[in-house]
Amino acid sequence: MEAASIPQTPTPPQRKLGDVLRDNSLWLIFGLVLVLLAIIDLKEQDNILPLANNIKDGLSVGTIWALIALGYTLVYGIIELINFAHGEVFMIGSFITVSLFVTFGLTEDTALFGLIIGMFAALVIAMLGSGVLNVMIERVAYRPLRGAPKLASLITAIGMSFILQNVGLLWRPTPDSAPDLIKSQVELFTLFGVDVVRSDVFAVAVTIPLLFALLYFVGQTKYGKAMRATAQDPDAARLMGIDVNKTISLTFLLGGLMAGAAGLIYALYNLTIQFNQGFTAGLIAFTAAVMGGIGNLKGAVVGGLLIGFVQQTVESRVDNGSAWAPAVVFAILVLVMVFRPQGLFGEETREG
Repeated sequence: MEAASIPQTPTPPQRKLGDVLRDNSLWLIFGLVLVLLAIIDLKEQDNILPLANNIKDGLSVGTIWALIALGYTLVYGIIELINFAHGEVFMIGSFITVSLFVTFGLTEDTALFGLIIGMFAALVIAMLGSGVLNVMIERVAYRPLRGAPKLASLITAIGMSFILQNVGLLWRPTPDSAPDLIKSQVELFTLFGVDVVRSDVFAVAVTIPLLFALLYFVGQTKYGKAMRATAQDPDAARLMGIDVNKTISLTFLLGGLMAGAAGLIYALYNLTIQFNQGFTAGLIAFTAAVMGGIGNLKGAVVGGLLIGFVQQTVESRVDNGSAWAPAVVFAILVLVMVFRPQGLFGEETREG
């Protein structure tokens, strides 16, 4: 009797070098840019402190874009809609924050304990306010159009963006200053020759716990599993007893919470708020979400940090850099859409 033959596991086909390079093209370009900047700094100053400062500033600014980008990627991942009103939700979060600072009577002279309590309360209320606003937008503007062509939802999202922008214009028609509660430009420590100020630490300290909490919620809780099931196949999710409408509302709530937190960080980081800040911030955050892979939470975070680095590099190294930075960011968006539309980490959305 012949011994039973053991089936051989098929060997996966080897990937060609061209395919590997194409799939990692964005990473390669980013690496080459870092090397080029380091060479320029070494040639001009015999050190890479300018590059290190660009990275430090990019990380702190990038945390704001990352939080906003999470809202875009959450919503797109579950209903495949670009919520263009999300930038204005972030703007409303900033307005709520500054209004609460005034209401609570917080100033630079407030005692440390009162400052911590007041800022924490402002953070919670701003997050809740932005989250509830986002849920209301979904309930009033998007849910009735869920079965309509996607163009109808897209136009409605743009319309909601303009409505909220005009609300901001009525609320604060001129740019307002936020109180410098954290003394944002006070140096805390120096790391490898790079001065780290309070605003840098504050942005990272607020963002990191929120990111980990969101990743845990989406990845480990039953509500997060319901969100992922709805994103994969809403009809199958309904058959499994998942309330799809409530799950989508929860997704909008989470995105709004992140936008509200970003609004507070932005107000204390830049110390100026205005009614049209959400438009540019929304486009930058959308670029970050696309770069990381729309629908991918980790990709949105990495995309936000990379965009922050690009902005700070252009602003510090190019004449009139603050005017050129948005153009460079949107040029990157075009390049990403052309050469790698799925982003750095790939899309995590259902097949159409």
